[in-house]
Amino acid sequence: MGLFTKDIKTMDDLLLHGLQDIYYAEQQITKALPKMIDTATNRDLSTSLKNHLEETKKQIERLENVFAKLGKQPSGTQCPAIDGLIKEADETAGEIEDKSVLDAAIVANAQAVEHYEICRYGTLIAWAESLGHDEIVRFLTTNLNEEHAANTKLNTVALRKGVNTKASNAA
Repeated sequence: MGLFTKDIKTMDDLLLHGLQDIYYAEQQITKALPKMIDTATNRDLSTSLKNHLEETKKQIERLENVFAKLGKQPSGTQCPAIDGLIKEADETAGEIEDKSVLDAAIVANAQAVEHYEICRYGTLIAWAESLGHDEIVRFLTTNLNEEHAANTKLNTVALRKGVNTKASNAA
């Protein structure tokens, strides 16, 4: 299935395309997170990102279970949205000299990715329920809940662990 082609004819095709999209996205995230972890200077931020990297690997395994339940081979389809979010994060990181400001940018960029994933998983759950694919809803819901939790942890790091305050006080 390609971007803007007529390969998607049914709701099942649309669900499969969405699953391929998020599968690709999760794989790209596992490639991008190590760089964010290495760049972050706030210990809580680094820990949060490391933990989410491990969660993301488990999310990929759950998605592989989803494909198996549907009788499909796990595969991804290029996702311009996640590619763009990751590219923007890389470009932003390259433009920031102050490490405390960079930490605030890492939080913001990571949250943009989380929000994308939350949107995708919510939609996939709704479609799966609508199509009667109850056997995959549990896997998708677990991933969605982890994305919500990751976003909440990033909020905590930014607001309560001092990332935003430290960045605000940068010269």
